[in-house]
Amino acid sequence: MRQIFPVILCGGSGTRLWPRSRAVKPKPFLPLVGDTTLFEATLGR
Repeated sequence: MRQIFPVILCGGSGTRLWPRSRAVKPKPFLPLVGDTTLFEATLGR
């Protein structure tokens, strides 16, 4: 059986990932786990 890893993207000031996450490159477009971004992983599903 294939594992599903849920990800909940929430609003807020986003200070924990600053300076990596900024207005020009928000968290869904950062490669946080591996080489793909959360956005790319979502498109691949």
